[in-house]
Amino acid sequence: MNTAVRPTFRALNTYTKLMRAAESVTGRVSRFMAAANLTISQFGVLEALHHKGPLCQRDIGAKILKSTGNITLVIDNLEKHGFVRRERNTDDRRYFTVHLTQTGAELISRVFADVEAAIVAEMSLLSEKDQELLGELCKKLGARRE
Repeated sequence: MNTAVRPTFRALNTYTKLMRAAESVTGRVSRFMAAANLTISQFGVLEALHHKGPLCQRDIGAKILKSTGNITLVIDNLEKHGFVRRERNTDDRRYFTVHLTQTGAELISRVFADVEAAIVAEMSLLSEKDQELLGELCKKLGARRE
């Protein structure tokens, strides 16, 4: 009997482990977002604006890997709660820039600190070297083009 692991089995097994780990960590970290009544997408938008400043909807979508239609709905909901505001470009009225409001800035500052601490705690299970290696491997997988 051949004891070598088939490439197909290895790839599927590795993928399953990657997805389970990501879902598990995300589930634990996202509790802090949920405690603030934010979805992961809403948190992503607020975090992007917090760290990058005002952005157009298309750039926000690209940053958090969401479609323009989905981003519009997420921003609509954030706007209803007073966390963001849209500003129409005077040169091109189709173009909106999204800004954090004071309320949104206060919320993301508080929630981000909790999420950041949770992520650090999750990653502390790995050595610094393993964290670097995992980061490099994830970047390599994420950068692959078809």
